[in-house]
Amino acid sequence: MQFQKLRLLGFKSFVEPTELIIERGLTGVVGPNGCGKSNLVEALRWVMGENSYKNMRASSMDDVIFSGSGGRPSRNTAEVTLFLDNLDRTAPAAFNDADELQVSRRIEREAGSVYRINGKDVRAKDVQLLFADASTGARSPSMIGQGRIGELISAKPRARRALLEEAAGISGLHSRRHEAELRLRAAESNLERLDDVIAQLDSQLDSLKRQARQANRYRAVSGDIRKTEAMLFYLRWKAASEATKQAEAQLAATTLDVGKRAEEQAETAKQQAIIAHRLPALRDGEAKAAAALQRLTLARNQIDQEAQRIASRKQELDRRLEQFGEDVAREQQMIVENSDILAHLDKEEQLLQGETARSDEREIEAASTLEKTRAVLETSESEFAEITSETASVSAARNQLQRTINDSAERQSRLGDQIAGVARDLEAISAEIAQTAGTSEKQARIETLEAAVTIADASVVAAEKAVALSRSNEEGARAPRTEARANLAEIETEAKTLSAILNAGGGDLFPAIVEKITVTSGMEAALGAALGDDLDASIDASAPVYWGNSEAHDQDPPLPAGCEPLAARVTGPAQLTRRLQQIGIVEQEEGGRLQQLLKTGQRLVSVEGDLWRWDGFCASADAPTPAAQRLAQKNRLAELDQAAIIAHGKLRDAEAAFETAKTTLASDLERERNCRENARQQQNLLGQARTALVQAERAVSELSNRRSALEEARVRLKSSLEEADQVHSEASAALVATPDISALEEKLAGLRGDVAANRATYAEAKAVFDGLAREKQMRSQRLDAIDRERRSWVERASNAEKQIAILRERQGEAERERKELDIAPGELDEKRR
Repeated sequence: MQFQKLRLLGFKSFVEPTELIIERGLTGVVGPNGCGKSNLVEALRWVMGENSYKNMRASSMDDVIFSGSGGRPSRNTAEVTLFLDNLDRTAPAAFNDADELQVSRRIEREAGSVYRINGKDVRAKDVQLLFADASTGARSPSMIGQGRIGELISAKPRARRALLEEAAGISGLHSRRHEAELRLRAAESNLERLDDVIAQLDSQLDSLKRQARQANRYRAVSGDIRKTEAMLFYLRWKAASEATKQAEAQLAATTLDVGKRAEEQAETAKQQAIIAHRLPALRDGEAKAAAALQRLTLARNQIDQEAQRIASRKQELDRRLEQFGEDVAREQQMIVENSDILAHLDKEEQLLQGETARSDEREIEAASTLEKTRAVLETSESEFAEITSETASVSAARNQLQRTINDSAERQSRLGDQIAGVARDLEAISAEIAQTAGTSEKQARIETLEAAVTIADASVVAAEKAVALSRSNEEGARAPRTEARANLAEIETEAKTLSAILNAGGGDLFPAIVEKITVTSGMEAALGAALGDDLDASIDASAPVYWGNSEAHDQDPPLPAGCEPLAARVTGPAQLTRRLQQIGIVEQEEGGRLQQLLKTGQRLVSVEGDLWRWDGFCASADAPTPAAQRLAQKNRLAELDQAAIIAHGKLRDAEAAFETAKTTLASDLERERNCRENARQQQNLLGQARTALVQAERAVSELSNRRSALEEARVRLKSSLEEADQVHSEASAALVATPDISALEEKLAGLRGDVAANRATYAEAKAVFDGLAREKQMRSQRLDAIDRERRSWVERASNAEKQIAILRERQGEAERERKELDIAPGELDEKRR
């Protein structure tokens, strides 16, 4: 398949319908930044199934829709269509009937994307498989963008393998294999689920078997339970009657006892009222005594608290008096120390002032020395700089000339080698042009291959028609086979279910007689109504309930006229013969009339399941009995066996017809594949021939162009060689004329020693001057500090005297309070009053 055209409508910047024609060979799009070149590549990726909005340079997939501009409103849809050439019929079988494929993708805002191939809705997976079979796709290595070349060069072996698989055309097989594996895993999951369902049904079937056995036991025990319950209720009634009589006697005795107790309670209440009249006076006396006791207790507590407070206050005053003495002594000591410090500060101040007067003379002398050394240093440095500049200028000129000579010599050698190489290339190209053959033979081969391709295409078309016919026949034969299989499966399933139901009770120790009975179809309800639960009994004499042997007698009464014995429709053990002969089959409307003619032990039944017994008992056919259902199931199982034989025959015929159609289809498909392979080989040979012709023509053109370019290069190189020779000669002459710099270097070495000595002398003088300035500044700072310290110590002495006066006043107050506390509390109160 070949890309032919790309159509865009509303995709990103392409608001108007736009078509990009993709011709054979190389198709390029050239334009400035922002014109939409990258949008074309993204549109190609998008239509091939790209689902990541990040790869589309968008924040969501809706961003690929044109979002509007200053002069245009936004759109709600975007559509991209890619036209593919399918003349070689390499598309999947579902789309291989058209010469051209139109793959389109349409997106509606907030509604998702829709894919179509030739106007038919398809899945995104179908589009991705279509391009994967063609060794391309939205994320194919063949789609090379910015930075992609570097990624391919540094790719890991896994990524390179994907690139080689796509080049080999097998990447689509990997996608199909992955999809097939997903389906197989889903089928395995369904099979596992089916096993679980079968196991669950088996467990349910076992549960139903247990329930059936429990129902049989319930039927046998229910009568005994009813009798036992009746006896139990009678015994309870008797016990309740006896308990009622005893309770009435106890009630009379209790009534007498209640009268006696009531008289005693009245006497006790009278005594309680007399005592309650005396109680208030006693309570008033108790309250007065409690109040007096409370007042005395409070007074005693107050006296104890006052004594404790006085003791604690004495201790506190003793501590304060001791503290006051220590504080006064500390302040007095501070005043003494203050006098010594002030004398020391005065002495230090006089010493610093004397040193300041002496340092002024040394500072003037150091400044004069510093100026002299600076002038000498500046003179020597200026002369040294002039000689250095002159030496550097001469050295740079000589170095530049020597470098020019070396470069020109190297260039001469290089240009000579290049001229020789160009000459050799010209000789080789002339030889290749002479050896290149003409293109007439290649053109003739192309015409022959084109005719072979036409014949191969015609054979492919014929093979496709045969395959279509065979596929139609195969589809026609598939439906009868499927229907026959479904019919047989339905019959086998029903038969298996009925067989499982009928065999559910096969493990009983005493099988019921119903298992040995064969009844005419349609008579199951009549037999079930006639015998009922008796059919569950066994014919084994060792069973608790069983059918014994009972032969018919001549004295047995005959059935009324118009009745057919049930024994004529039922085949079973001999134990049932006499019973079945006394049961007649009648119509529903005749049962009531003939019931009056029945003898002892006889009964009548209808085909529908109605029952009329000799003693007047009647039962309608509203619900079939379990025995009747079992007999009907046995008859149905026999019918299913016959139907299964017929269904097997039909299935064999349908499978034979299907296998014939399948074999024919396989043969036609093989012939189609061979034809396609032949056509593909012819196409490949034709393509190779055309490529060889184009390569030959291109080779001749390229060799001619290369020869012209080499001739021009040879002329250019000769001109450059002559220019290099001239530059080398001029530089050599200029180097010889340049003066020698050895004398300048000797003079420069002598001046370098003088400058170093002058710099050392200047640094020493500057250090002396800076040291004197720092010492003067430090003395000035110390004098200021001494003045501040003197004021601080004078102020502290004044504050200490004030603090001593305050402490002595507080000490006196504390001593007076201590003396007052030594007086007894009573005397203190009198003194205060």
